[in-house]
Amino acid sequence: MGTQDWSIQEIARLAGTTSRTLRHYDDIGLLAPSRIAHNGYRHYDQAALVRLQRILLLRELGLGLPQIGDVLSREGVREASALETHLAYLREEQNRLTRQIASVETTINALKAGESLMAENMFDGFDHTQYKDEVEERWGKQAYADSDRWWRSMTDAERADWQQLMSDLGRDWIAAADAGIDPASAEAQELARRHVEWLRGIPGTPAARKDGDVKGYVIGLGEMYVADPRFGANYATSAGGTQGAEFVRDALRVYAEANL
Repeated sequence: MGTQDWSIQEIARLAGTTSRTLRHYDDIGLLAPSRIAHNGYRHYDQAALVRLQRILLLRELGLGLPQIGDVLSREGVREASALETHLAYLREEQNRLTRQIASVETTINALKAGESLMAENMFDGFDHTQYKDEVEERWGKQAYADSDRWWRSMTDAERADWQQLMSDLGRDWIAAADAGIDPASAEAQELARRHVEWLRGIPGTPAARKDGDVKGYVIGLGEMYVADPRFGANYATSAGGTQGAEFVRDALRVYAEANL
């Protein structure tokens, strides 16, 4: 890396953040300045800028500051390698979103023109296979095979209904989290019941198997919602971070402990 550095005000402007935020990152050990000038101003070199970029990328994925600190401290790889991994994920997401946008635009144009909808084009970008490896690793190849067979056996209308059910559930979770209700409240527990019933309807999951550890599965899934930003993003509230996912996790745990 070169020897050039930038003042805290310059970095705040370039990164679209504030000097106060950067000072907070320093206070919690997340991003130290590369030097402090005689006037007390913090300055940041290129290595610090790369680290800040990674922090902001992880924030975009919904991780909280403590989680970001854990990620950065655990990684025993060069920054460039870590960024390459992140870039690959972003490109994958970009491709998926591009396909979704095109799919939705096609639907809108067809509806406005009074044309018939092409069902085979309506769900491009809604990829149910993207977690194949993780499902097989966590719950076995049979679990994925069963769920994949179920998904492929559905009609387009059935898939749309299922996705709408998932969307409605996510919307209601977010609204409840935004309202700040107690995870143990009757309203939150009714959402947890709906969530478990939704899980029971997916063949291959432990929740759908008679011999499955439903309690452990539900509690573990709640923890995964918080730990994995891809899943936590489904429950992102207006406050950002992992607050929504934490609410879902806590409500599911209370429900599981009492009913499963």
